[in-house]
Amino acid sequence: MNPLFEKLFGDRRVLREWFGHLIMYSMTITLSGLYKDFFSLGQGILQMLGNIHGISLKPSDIDEFKKGMMTMPAHADVVGGLQKLKSAGFRMVTLTNSPPNPKGQSPLEHAGLAPFFERRFSIETVRAYKPAPLAYHLVAQELDVPPSSCCMVAAHVWDTVGAQSAGFSAALITRPGNAALPVAGLPQPNFVAPDLPALAAKLPAPKAV
Repeated sequence: MNPLFEKLFGDRRVLREWFGHLIMYSMTITLSGLYKDFFSLGQGILQMLGNIHGISLKPSDIDEFKKGMMTMPAHADVVGGLQKLKSAGFRMVTLTNSPPNPKGQSPLEHAGLAPFFERRFSIETVRAYKPAPLAYHLVAQELDVPPSSCCMVAAHVWDTVGAQSAGFSAALITRPGNAALPVAGLPQPNFVAPDLPALAAKLPAPKAV
């Protein structure tokens, strides 16, 4: 998505600004008792940023953005890391803010990662965005396992804090631009690693459930 934001705004750093607004407003509508799907919200925020930055976005720009959201490639380390985790015996599922896509490939399928996962969960089921506890509880309930046996792997502290507050353990992947939040009294990730293969080397062997 970096090249698209550079093309539209002349600065790829606006992607970070867009994502920050996306998370803030997804939490806002959940706390307000409202709901709108992730992709619609993302497009609206793109248009909002266009107004903020004085950029006139064309319908073709919005279409390119929609396509970009659905077809993002995986980071280079992901396949190798997932192979290591699967070989170690971990059950793997996904929990995403994105809605299912019944008319075509999901972003996970497009990235070639879907076969690694036993199940795929969306917050669309509970209509509450992460880090709402409902989203994480959905996964534990559907898998019929206690929250304490689940570990959320994420690249964002808001997601690890949410999971830990729901009874999960959590692993933080510190990709560029991400780091732990060193604030006393807030849950700290149980595991921190720069990428998935490094995390796979740190995690203890899974226990039978």
